[in-house]
Amino acid sequence: MIAIVGIVIVLVMVFGGYLAAGGKFTLIIKALPYELTMIGGAAVGAFVVGNDVAGIKHTLKEAGKIFKGPKWKPADYKDLLCLLFELIRLQRQNAVALEEHIENPESSAIFQRYPKILKDHEAVELICDTLRAASMNYDDPHQVEEVLEKRLEAMAHHAGHPSHALQTMADGLPALGIVAAVLGVIKTMGSIDQPPEVLGKLIGGALVGTFLGVFLAYGIVGPFANKLKGIVEDEMHFYRLIREVLVANLHSHATNICIEVGRQNTPGHNRPTFSQLEEALKGTKQEAA
Repeated sequence: MIAIVGIVIVLVMVFGGYLAAGGKFTLIIKALPYELTMIGGAAVGAFVVGNDVAGIKHTLKEAGKIFKGPKWKPADYKDLLCLLFELIRLQRQNAVALEEHIENPESSAIFQRYPKILKDHEAVELICDTLRAASMNYDDPHQVEEVLEKRLEAMAHHAGHPSHALQTMADGLPALGIVAAVLGVIKTMGSIDQPPEVLGKLIGGALVGTFLGVFLAYGIVGPFANKLKGIVEDEMHFYRLIREVLVANLHSHATNICIEVGRQNTPGHNRPTFSQLEEALKGTKQEAA
């Protein structure tokens, strides 16, 4: 929602200022379809050339987050901590009983209590693979921690592709606007024998291309890329929390301490209070009983 508000502010301020200064929309409206076709079409074509099919689909899929915001909300972080608490507690009580949950999480009664997390393939695999590694009795927990760090780096790199692709498009739009403007100047030179009022309109139409390229780059696409980058970084905290809790578990800290480590490492705007989490954990204990 906030992204829509931002777009409205940009449009109102730019075009409202233009009108307030005595500008007229007639020339812009007349030239806009052709300039937008050249600039927008070239930008989309360059985007297709610079990305494979998987990258294009990934970018289109993630673009919706610009308006919806991050996937993980405060309640999801609390649910994640409760899920990890249940799994770690079961591991400490009966490691054999844990196997059925991590080998087939889709049919696990524990995972099914947290359907949103269960639907996230990356989160579920990260949890199950790490707990499975813990059952292999690693001599050095730092080995698992290093593997997790590399895995998270790979996830972050993949998740950051859409924002990088949009930023590349934004970087190219001003140059494409110049291309459209140059073509407009070429067209104008073909009518050099026309009176000044005709040439003025032709030159004005050519300059719409430069304006459109710069406006789209810095007013729309660039901010979209930056917003998407921030959302990806925000969502990665969810997976890093999994690492923090399970690494603490590998170091054989008490279950409550492992969960508190996760709570403390949760970003402030998503972090449940100690009492909120304690109340949620009491609920899991009652369900288990």
